[in-house]
Amino acid sequence: MTEQELRQRRREKWRLDGNPVRTLEDARAFIESVGFCLMYPLPAAGAKGLRLIVPTFVGAYVGDAEKLPTWQHAFRDPRAQEATELMVRLLRDRSTYEAPLFGETTLLVAATVFSYFYALVGDRTTKHDRSDRSLSPLAHDVLDAVQREKGPVSKPTLREVLGGEPSSAALDRALGELWSRLRITRVDYNPREGAFWDLLYRWSPEAVNEGMHLSTAEALSALISKYLDCAVAAEAKEVEDFFSSLVPRSKVKESVNALLASREVSFVNVGHRALLQVTPARTAARPRRRA
Repeated sequence: MTEQELRQRRREKWRLDGNPVRTLEDARAFIESVGFCLMYPLPAAGAKGLRLIVPTFVGAYVGDAEKLPTWQHAFRDPRAQEATELMVRLLRDRSTYEAPLFGETTLLVAATVFSYFYALVGDRTTKHDRSDRSLSPLAHDVLDAVQREKGPVSKPTLREVLGGEPSSAALDRALGELWSRLRITRVDYNPREGAFWDLLYRWSPEAVNEGMHLSTAEALSALISKYLDCAVAAEAKEVEDFFSSLVPRSKVKESVNALLASREVSFVNVGHRALLQVTPARTAARPRRRA
């Protein structure tokens, strides 16, 4: 494989070749094909100075990788607003989940692989223990408030329920704490009330239950394989850079070595680089004709 062939295969898979995602069916098919993608591109330096090899939803919506808006400029870009409306429809029907794993943009995860992400970053219990000091007092109060509601709740409603009128910034921080541990999830949005939140285990109990019973090694191996399928091929460091926001690099290296040992992953030469790829399926040998 040449570098040009690798770039072209990524462009096709990531829908950057003038074949944009515009319908709900297209969006579902795209997310399912890649497994996960960023909503918006990261700055050139990337998250924590890393360069992440991963598609973006706004890029797939536009059908090109040039001059895409970042989240800071999305509010004034009509393309970003239209892509967000389509993404919210994916959240509503539970075909996609959103996770705040890279700071400046969210990660969109296909329903079929979400339980693996939950196994890596989610809590192993759905019980709310107020003695958990890793959460702020306001985050505990917010979680209690969401639990008391019978369904998704908006930020304005949460402020009313909490009574003490926490500032918007403080409430955002508390929601972010809970969201980063996948205790809650955004499930809807409208311009008047903003985002709607629900308990993740109430919104998608099957995915949460499956994730809680997966081992870290099993989940990470599955996600690395999906990442390589999404990227077509990638350097070992690129794999580590992507997953270092979820688990220590040492665990990523262990999983890659295990996949290489089992021949589920193999090396492919791309130009002067040796990249990792999902081992292609062998085609059956054609029987020889008798003379």
